[in-house]
Amino acid sequence: MQIQLEQTGKKYNREWIFRGLSFTFSPEKKYAITGPNGSGKSTLLQTIAGSTVLSEGTVNWLSKSAVIAPENHYQHLSICTPSLSLIEEMTAAEFLAFHESFKSFMPGNTPSTILETIGLSAAANKQIRYYSSGMKQRLKLAQAIFSDVPVLFLDEPCTNLDESGFALYKSLIKDYAAHKLIIVSSNDKAEYDFCEEVIDIKKYK
Repeated sequence: MQIQLEQTGKKYNREWIFRGLSFTFSPEKKYAITGPNGSGKSTLLQTIAGSTVLSEGTVNWLSKSAVIAPENHYQHLSICTPSLSLIEEMTAAEFLAFHESFKSFMPGNTPSTILETIGLSAAANKQIRYYSSGMKQRLKLAQAIFSDVPVLFLDEPCTNLDESGFALYKSLIKDYAAHKLIIVSSNDKAEYDFCEEVIDIKKYK
């Protein structure tokens, strides 16, 4: 999967969040979008994903040189963001099974094995509303990383994680996302130190 940005820009009212950004994201490579809080990192990530409309320019997704229609981008991506809502009336096991009905997990992974991998087996049948913020973040990361898609978007992926959760994040990226195109939005270098290229959004103000 390749993603091409051509002279892209986004503004709210009269303020440009970013402008004149052209970039090509190559298959299986890892990228970081950096900048201070409030600089527009998340907005850029959302425009690439297609959940926010650009003010100018274009975003093209290509698979083997064939252009993928914007309305079908969601089939090729998974995402983890602080604003992502979990269905808190469900248990973790129910939530992952529900997610899998829309987007398959990578071969060899089931809700049960995923919960074991992320250390939540003991709470598999507990309603998510009783989870701590760190447990919820582990679940958010799991549904994104284990999805069988070529593109992974991560917005501040270690939000609410303690030291063991941070180590889990690193191992999940290494063991289950090595062949994905990954774009991380963060101003914490420890969250994106595995990335090969960095886009500083301040350069596109």
